Amino acid sequence: MRAFFLLFGLGLTGISQPSHAATPPTARYWVVLRDKGGVRFNPATYFAPQALARRQRQQLPLADSTDFPVRPDYLQQVQATVDSVVFVSRWFNAVSCLATPAQVAALRHLPGVRSVESRSTATMLPAAQPGAPERGTPEISAADHQLAFSQTASLGAADFRRAKLDGRGLRIAIFDVGFSGADQHTAFQHLRAGKRILATYDFLKKQPYVYAGGSHGTEVLSCIAGKLPDGTALGLAPEAEFLLARTEQLHREQFAEEEAWLAAAEWADRQGVDIINSSLGYTSRRYFPEQMNGRNSLVARAAAMAVRKGILVVNAAGNDGLDPEWRTIGTPADGDSVLAVGGLDPDSFLHIGFSSYGPTADRRLKPNVTAYGTVLAAAPGGYVRTQGTSFASPLLAGFAACAWQQNRNLTAMQLFEKLQASANLYPYFDYAHGYGMPRASWFTADSSKKPPTAATFDFVVQPDSILAVIIRPGVGEVAARALPLYSDSVDVKAPVSSNKPAAVPAVGREELAPPVAESAEKSPPADAIPTLPDPPSYLYWHVADRRGVLRTYEVLDVKQRAVLQISLRNLQAGDIVQVHYRGFTSTYSAQ
Repeated sequence: MRAFFLLFGLGLTGISQPSHAATPPTARYWVVLRDKGGVRFNPATYFAPQALARRQRQQLPLADSTDFPVRPDYLQQVQATVDSVVFVSRWFNAVSCLATPAQVAALRHLPGVRSVESRSTATMLPAAQPGAPERGTPEISAADHQLAFSQTASLGAADFRRAKLDGRGLRIAIFDVGFSGADQHTAFQHLRAGKRILATYDFLKKQPYVYAGGSHGTEVLSCIAGKLPDGTALGLAPEAEFLLARTEQLHREQFAEEEAWLAAAEWADRQGVDIINSSLGYTSRRYFPEQMNGRNSLVARAAAMAVRKGILVVNAAGNDGLDPEWRTIGTPADGDSVLAVGGLDPDSFLHIGFSSYGPTADRRLKPNVTAYGTVLAAAPGGYVRTQGTSFASPLLAGFAACAWQQNRNLTAMQLFEKLQASANLYPYFDYAHGYGMPRASWFTADSSKKPPTAATFDFVVQPDSILAVIIRPGVGEVAARALPLYSDSVDVKAPVSSNKPAAVPAVGREELAPPVAESAEKSPPADAIPTLPDPPSYLYWHVADRRGVLRTYEVLDVKQRAVLQISLRNLQAGDIVQVHYRGFTSTYSAQ
């Protein structure tokens, strides 16, 4: 595990010092209490009406013991023993506090204390080098305008718009590092005019003001509800209501941030939030990859609890795809009920190099779905082209708001499953793309009128124990020409591009994307009407074992009908070969 700490010590000089009592050092501790016996609680006076309505719609109890406050007598005992109490969690019946070693020893003997766990308070080195805050520019090039259009059009913005689905009636909480300039930016004028930023709170500084600390949250908010000056939407839910929470310090990772995430989740639950977007993640500065199983970190357990309350949690998959020492999903994206969103390259519609890969440490599918990993976003001073799974996540949060607006009686996990089922590769999956990119048409079209997907290829067992995948003749038409049966011209589209882009910092700390080359191909005329190009017709295939864990997966650029050959001798009993091409998925089972 790569953890780098700033250590400060006292040099021993041999010179006598004045004698006085040293102040005992304090450290952070997590104190779990025994029970909530005798506590009274009235959900009607604690929760906002929207929180009660959310639970009723999902047939959840209006309250359970995790909603009850901690026992006042237990809390008073802790307060009287420790240096200071930092945070009290109802959900986990626990207290975060600062205490000396002697106070910790006393804590362990209190009748109301179940356990005391040490939490590191050491300040860590920056996760990315500090730099000037991202500043936008008021000028928007034709290429950037095309990207702004495409980042929502790729998910089916036109279908949601025709169905009048825009997030209205949904409450979305954003947990981030700061929202600099969001209170003045023209991209959010419609939110301010409609008074749809309902509440804000900085859980690190314990104050309502969140419009400082960094512009990352501003960019994330814009990918749900921002607009360009001409009205072009940067996200899919411009009519939703928002709660903005600062839970993380820029350039640092401390355990206090996970506690702040939990505090924000309890606050969001009380305020009636439907969706949490968390473009944050914790990885190698606190954990090992083998701990990414959705159960180890406090923040993953907090996310699971939020889902139990009927909240959909959408989280960035992470930006460690190019890091050979990590590469995998961070936390809380590792949670089994957290919708982890990976990033796609807008040009190829394939996994973008920096996006973290699955599976989780316990071999579950991650990421779940994908969206653009390069976007145009609002930032102080104007707009920026930026990149990271931090921005794929809010695009999906806005998508989820529209889907839930259509059917408010879905539970959070029912919506989770439908979001996966709506993706363009489903039921095919891999550890780079998940189930692919969700489609609005899946929600807006009349399912009774959807024609069954026609087969696009066949499995053919050839001599010498070769399993071949052959594109059907009627399907093999590309650019007005028929694909040859054989041409030795199948290109592998690896999940990571051979031309690796520059590394992207940790999720929540992304940098600007490289500028678009000034070429006719990438810079359309200034007066051009934005259009969404047709995604290339790739063939996706994987081999999974009998447990559904992938042994291998690959993406092919189809240039011949005999597109894939697999030696059956390399397959094990129970293995499944699954192939997806042009909306059709089929499997072959090894005997």
